[in-house]
Amino acid sequence: MQDLPMSSICIAAVALLSAFSPIKALPSTASLSTLWTLNPDSYNLQFRDGSTAGPILENAAYGSGFYRTDGGHLFSIFYLICNLSLEAASNPLERFMAYGCYSRVVWSANRNNVVQYNAKLELKSDGDLVLKNANGTIAWSTNTSGRSVVSMNLTEFGNLLLLDKDNDVVWESFSHPTDVLVPRQRLTLGQKLTPSASSTNFTEYGLLSLSFNTSGLYALVETNPPLAYYSTNFSNLSLDSSSYIEFRRGSLALVSISNYLNLSVFSFPASISKQFIRMSSDGHLRVYEWHENQWQEIADILTGEIGNCGYPLLCGEYGICSNGQCTCPASRNPSGTPYFKQLDDRNRSLGCPLTTPLSCDDPQNHSFVKLEKFTYFTVSKQDVSNTSLESCQEACARSCSCKAAFYSPSRSYCSLQAQVLSMISDYSVDVSAYIKVQNISSEISPPPLPPPPPSNPTTDTDSHPTRKANRLPLILGPALGSLILLVVALVLFIWKRRAADEADEEYLDEVQGMPSRFPYNELKSATENFCKKIGEGGYGSVFQGTLADGTEVAVKRLEGLGQIKKSFLAEVKTIGKIHHVNLVRLLGFCAEKSHRLLVYEFMSGGSLDGWIFHEAAGRVVLDWQQRKKVVLDIAKGLNYLHEDCWQKIIHLDIKPQNILLDENLSAKVSDFGLSKLVERDKSRLVTTMRGTPGYIAPEWLSGVIIEKADVYSFGVVALEIACARKVFVSSQNEEDRFLLHLLKRKAEEDRLLDMVNTYGVDMQLYGPEVANMIKLAAWCLQADYTKRPSMSMVIQVLDGVMEEEDNLDFNFWNRPVTAGPGRNRAGAPTAPPLPWILSGPR
Repeated sequence: MQDLPMSSICIAAVALLSAFSPIKALPSTASLSTLWTLNPDSYNLQFRDGSTAGPILENAAYGSGFYRTDGGHLFSIFYLICNLSLEAASNPLERFMAYGCYSRVVWSANRNNVVQYNAKLELKSDGDLVLKNANGTIAWSTNTSGRSVVSMNLTEFGNLLLLDKDNDVVWESFSHPTDVLVPRQRLTLGQKLTPSASSTNFTEYGLLSLSFNTSGLYALVETNPPLAYYSTNFSNLSLDSSSYIEFRRGSLALVSISNYLNLSVFSFPASISKQFIRMSSDGHLRVYEWHENQWQEIADILTGEIGNCGYPLLCGEYGICSNGQCTCPASRNPSGTPYFKQLDDRNRSLGCPLTTPLSCDDPQNHSFVKLEKFTYFTVSKQDVSNTSLESCQEACARSCSCKAAFYSPSRSYCSLQAQVLSMISDYSVDVSAYIKVQNISSEISPPPLPPPPPSNPTTDTDSHPTRKANRLPLILGPALGSLILLVVALVLFIWKRRAADEADEEYLDEVQGMPSRFPYNELKSATENFCKKIGEGGYGSVFQGTLADGTEVAVKRLEGLGQIKKSFLAEVKTIGKIHHVNLVRLLGFCAEKSHRLLVYEFMSGGSLDGWIFHEAAGRVVLDWQQRKKVVLDIAKGLNYLHEDCWQKIIHLDIKPQNILLDENLSAKVSDFGLSKLVERDKSRLVTTMRGTPGYIAPEWLSGVIIEKADVYSFGVVALEIACARKVFVSSQNEEDRFLLHLLKRKAEEDRLLDMVNTYGVDMQLYGPEVANMIKLAAWCLQADYTKRPSMSMVIQVLDGVMEEEDNLDFNFWNRPVTAGPGRNRAGAPTAPPLPWILSGPR
């Protein structure tokens, strides 16, 4: 065992007086105007598992305080378990040295924003509990100033409370769950568990969640819209705000006070010892119990319901699960090259990405690979749609975001997927997977030559050997000529690609005003070998880093070929020369060999979707005034792109995930990987469909767009901000799942405020302003883009200079009938998007 500081031994010695004894040298309550500063001496406990903690409050088996991780320091709540045997030693010191203490983090305040030494935690005189970085910036806060808080208390059940003078709870950690539930903790409506990246990396892994609402309990893949890999239906129970899921002894129970409900949802072995339930980054929901001096798994709750292959991340992207084992699809292209490659032969759970990534700019070379008797984790859980296989494939083919179609001929069922995670090999189903793959022109075999006419034995005079020899050049000549032409064409293709690459590199170096070029090793060092991932998008991951001069940055590492290069150049060319307060600034880039990295200013507030949809403690995170400012900030950024920039820039992927917030909650538009430059003398752009389902303007179906496509996407985001809910929520009733359908119905009923999230009490107080925001969003969502406002007009409405349009069409999909693409075979306007088409981000 490692040598322990004397301070640790002394504290522990006092503590170890009974089995499972906490360290009782510290209080369970703190008063206002108390300050704790984090330094190496703060860590007075070193546990047997190697972790260290510095508790400031303790009660029963729980401690609250600082906890050290590999990447920084957390303010957290953790189990404090010290094992004792009265016969083992004659004094507490010997007992401690022999058996030690163990811990397990069950809640953390700042897991996405760890702090370093000299950080400060303060329970301020105004009642706010604030964690500040060493440089004084706020890492986390309860936002309880002015709410009559008089003390902080850690309960014996591991709940951290802020109390008023009447001992009423103003704020509690139980209402802000992370990835763990402890006994007596509840999930109330709208709350969810979100995994940490691993048991040692506490950064939020936002791809999965366990969510509770009135419709049921859902294990979700957080695509847009979310996809459920497990669900239990409560829709027939008429749940209301008094309902919750509670961790009880031996069960997770559904309770509804108003409906007198008390039902066990999951059962598992009960224990008189310590337990907790953890949502893991692999999607499992496991129960752990303290037994025989260690934490042991005693139940894997969801596996009994969905099986080993039901987890969407089990075999990774395009991986196939069969009886819990992972393989790759065996399909090959015409030249014999596999369409899919194993990312790591030693770890098959990492998936089988496409050998040639899909390119939205080359749809003519898309094709489908058919996998029979294969299904997907969402397929059996969705509604049947009456369609043919041809229609299903066509719908996927014309949508850039669609990566696969799953079709059942017996049910005429089609499910389109924008992301292909782990698939399931199941011989009991009649579902087939049609995976979209990318061919390149050199791989496509030329059509075979027509066969020669049949010979006539009675007239064939070419059977003579000399005549056969004379015809040999006639046979070989065309074939040899075709081969030479094919080789020449291939050489020209490669030469042009290299010339284009060199021209792009020269462009990045020679154009004045371009951002700095960083060496790869400098960015690798700045991000500590890309260890702290803070985001993930369609073309790569984003990592937090610090440059040598102390500047905090976000480094986007693009991964792949083909379309990745185009995305990289689009971002550099688009925003490399522009600077605006409401656009995330590109500080530099790296283009060395296969490395493509973009360096942005660091936005400590993260993406907007984490601020407008998350509900906790009976209120939405942003109040109404903050939401209005965010909408105005986005409008100003887009207005600059459309009207004030040196060239018109159409963003083409406006959504909450691409809006970032700084420490003052000022919003900035980011991610220009799909953007297009348009000369000012041109009014429209012809391009393939791109963007994120749910935010795509209807004119995309014709392939001709202008900057008003961004206005439509802005309208969707403004509507989400005003209503505090996502554009598509699969857990809602069918008629309420798609926010634009709900808007149409509520507008016709003249009940717009019914759309606002019921937790938003502050927003309800500003009812008229919220209704006006919804009307502004509806103006931006007009199906006829000529009737949408410009972004400058939007700003004038938000500033109160002008009013929004009253004569609005709330049927947001009936575009004017025009010739060409976008019409069906009967010549009617294209129908509104079906929910199963809205199945995830690009």
